[in-house]
Amino acid sequence: MLRVEHIGIAVNKLSVSIPLFEKLLNTPCYKQEEVDSEQVQTAFFRQGETKIELLEATGPDSAIAKFLDKKGEGMHHIAFEVTDIYAEMKRLQEEGFVLLQETPKKGADNKLICFLHPKHSNGVLIEICQDIK
Repeated sequence: MLRVEHIGIAVNKLSVSIPLFEKLLNTPCYKQEEVDSEQVQTAFFRQGETKIELLEATGPDSAIAKFLDKKGEGMHHIAFEVTDIYAEMKRLQEEGFVLLQETPKKGADNKLICFLHPKHSNGVLIEICQDIK
């Protein structure tokens, strides 16, 4: 794992949270993107080397909607950049981690992504991601 790529934060409404985070971080939102396969609308901020990703559910069955129903707004995941997502998925499985996907899927911000089950990482949802080339 190379570095923390982004921190994902689940929010009820991007229309409320984007201005809040623009004030908090003193920087504009540089990108918004809908990921239909995940039923989520995202908004990105950059602070130094790290990005903040705000996530709003676009459907009641999305993982973000379920998270918000159960826990409310707040930190959803930490994403780590990797150079070879397939090799890293294999390594993590060999180390005993449970992956939530058998193969990487396309995520926001032109990334291939895979999540680790939080029961095997002290309750923290971990995402690994790689730029799509």
